[in-house]
Amino acid sequence: MIVVFDIGNVLLRWNPRNLYRKTFDDEARMERFLATALAMDFVAHTDTAPDFAAAVEARAKAFPEFAAELRLFHERWIETLSGPIDENVALLRRLKAAGRPVHALSNFATDKFALARAQHDFLNAFDVAVISGHVGAVKPEARIYEILFERVGAEPKDLLFIDDSPANVHAAEALGMATIQYRPGVDLERELEARGALP
Repeated sequence: MIVVFDIGNVLLRWNPRNLYRKTFDDEARMERFLATALAMDFVAHTDTAPDFAAAVEARAKAFPEFAAELRLFHERWIETLSGPIDENVALLRRLKAAGRPVHALSNFATDKFALARAQHDFLNAFDVAVISGHVGAVKPEARIYEILFERVGAEPKDLLFIDDSPANVHAAEALGMATIQYRPGVDLERELEARGALP
């Protein structure tokens, strides 16, 4: 099996609260902001927006109460990250050291992925990285998976996809991929070994 990693919350911790707990004094107001102005459908939109800053600015006009906080999502986006998930990065490196192909399929704005890669060298290790901002499609849309199959040159049944999102996992399964849903408590090394994916 050829392993395909999602990045956010599989290899690299991401949560907007990492940033906004520093900037909101009121937790309830922060959660209201995250449920409305910075809802995940808008985050998904920024993952393919050709101009991240312009997308945020348009959103700020639609949510004037949270305009300043929304602008921080562009200006201080790097603070939404809180470091690698070391045990999983070690598995990526182990696969690479054994000469196995390792790929990525992830929702990421183009400029924000560049920022993350500059901070975390393991994000340069993939043989093929299909990033939503680069291809104009996001998970769980079928098209982004099809782009992966085309670029990797493999059948879905030969790929093992690891993602934290149930919707993304279900979409992959519907297209014929084997999957692991990663979440706290999952021993990814054991899961990969059970599927014969680790050397």
